[in-house]
Amino acid sequence: RQIFIIMKRNIRHTILICILIMSVALGLFVNKVLTPKNLSIEEFKDLGVYLREPARNIRDFELINTDNKPFSQEDFIGKWNLIFFGFSFCPDICPITMSLLAKVQSSLETDEKNKVDFFMVTVDPERDSPATLRMYLDNFSKTFIGLTGTLDQIYNFSTQVNAPFSPVLNQEGSHYTVDHSGNIILINPEGKLAGIFKMPHDQKNITVAIADLINRKY
Repeated sequence: RQIFIIMKRNIRHTILICILIMSVALGLFVNKVLTPKNLSIEEFKDLGVYLREPARNIRDFELINTDNKPFSQEDFIGKWNLIFFGFSFCPDICPITMSLLAKVQSSLETDEKNKVDFFMVTVDPERDSPATLRMYLDNFSKTFIGLTGTLDQIYNFSTQVNAPFSPVLNQEGSHYTVDHSGNIILINPEGKLAGIFKMPHDQKNITVAIADLINRKY
């Protein structure tokens, strides 16, 4: 009888251990399934996002925001930043891109919106004063940030982040256009160049990529 009791106790312990192991395995499986999988570099490329590994340092620069306050590299720190270089007199690609970015912003969750800023840097400082930029960007989102400065300051910043444009000098009259890149620049929460969103842009792809980035531990 004593042997039977010991065997019964051992069987009970074995069953409990098996149940415990199965519970742990099930918990790990559920956690793996429920934990979002970060996108790979190749998956980002499929979305039109080309990340820099490692991110590139940006030398300090000086610009002016739409509140007429100085803006420098340090102002990027703490958030993800999407930057488009354009101008308010642009007839096509600029309003299309800024409208697309407004839709991206609207599609983010509330806590996600607080982790990303959207910018337009003018390539036409002659016509785009801070006030003009503010009025223009308000058509898309009142939280969008406009940046301007001297042509040299803007050009210095644009070359650092691979956003080329052709400066217009000594232009007579106000009816002219400026050739510029259609790519969207990505700067990470450390204030470094993290990559670019290449044309053609797709709202859903940008939203998926940004949501993945800003929900990572950084």
